[in-house]
Amino acid sequence: MAGLTADRRALVVIAAATFASMSVWFSASFVVPQLQQLWQLTSGESALLTIAVQLGFVVGALVAAASGLADAVPPRRLMSAGALCAAVANLLLLWAPGFGTALLLRALTGACLAAVYPPALKEVSSWFRKGRGTALGVIIGALTLGSAAPQLVKASGGLGWQSVIAATSVLTAFGGLLVLTVRGTGPYPFPRSVFELRSAIRAVRSRPVLLANLGYAGHMWELYAMWAWIGTFLAGLRGFSGPDGPRHAALAAFACIGAGAAGCLVGGWIGDRVGRAQSALISLALSGSTAVVLAAVREVPTPIVVVLSAFWGFWVIADSAQFSALVTETADPRYVGSAVSLQLALGYLTTAVTIYLVPVLAESASWSAALLVLAAGPLVGVLALVAFRRSVVVRAEPG
Repeated sequence: MAGLTADRRALVVIAAATFASMSVWFSASFVVPQLQQLWQLTSGESALLTIAVQLGFVVGALVAAASGLADAVPPRRLMSAGALCAAVANLLLLWAPGFGTALLLRALTGACLAAVYPPALKEVSSWFRKGRGTALGVIIGALTLGSAAPQLVKASGGLGWQSVIAATSVLTAFGGLLVLTVRGTGPYPFPRSVFELRSAIRAVRSRPVLLANLGYAGHMWELYAMWAWIGTFLAGLRGFSGPDGPRHAALAAFACIGAGAAGCLVGGWIGDRVGRAQSALISLALSGSTAVVLAAVREVPTPIVVVLSAFWGFWVIADSAQFSALVTETADPRYVGSAVSLQLALGYLTTAVTIYLVPVLAESASWSAALLVLAAGPLVGVLALVAFRRSVVVRAEPG
């Protein structure tokens, strides 16, 4: 990295540290099928092991915001501490006697990761003003590739759950140490402040921040449910019904989710050139429309469904960084850490609803019904962003 500028070196290191640190988030996706057999879990209990991480993250993000940690502690130190604690919580799964303890440890892992992801976004934002959308897109692109990894492992036949837990714990601890190697501070730091609840609430209650958060909730309504269940959706297609069908479906799901890494870069590039809100609006419109199309054409040849699903995966995550950038640029600079943490808490709370709802709808009604429900999120997001753009124009006018 000798030829890179300081800001690009910082971006590379923070992205690598984020990918490594967040790997324990996805360890549940690796091991749930094996734990289901080991502990005789129901499908509902299996889903709860995934949802527990989401809800733990929500609690951790709220605590980070309400305690002032998100704004008082340097982001790299917070990331390091969060990653190391998450590694320990994840490793303790090796000694969990059953479902109850595992559920608690998964929630604790999610809570610790709330000290990794939001500070990573804040730290990168301090290194970039021009090109901030693209830089944040790199961070979320790294996260997207991590989300796709379980499908790749599934396609290869999988690994023993103990090996996965140990490996992801080591990787997360490595990420927590790696982020400390970033030298210097970004040229656009946010002021450190003592937390004042009233001032922080005022910052996130401003109309632009509220609308950006509503748009983000619409985005998250769709995103994690798509990531969690796209493999199951594809596995049910007639083209994947042969003996190698499950493996091929998992490979297709990996490609569909992994396409989002490129989508993050494209979304960031668009955001830096035409505006964050416009970029997010385009992404939401395309991802939501694709969900509607898939609901209508699921019985067409499998290759067409896979191509449409990859297009969906490309755009479903492309707007994520733009919502974070909108908050860093419109919230009170003294409380950016809290504002980002609260935004993510709201978004991840939303994901728990649809992660649970999609398989229920697919089983009791149809995949078409489940996909149409997911499309409601982007619709809400589009309406929020239209209002956001009007709000910003009004604020910019004299008087």
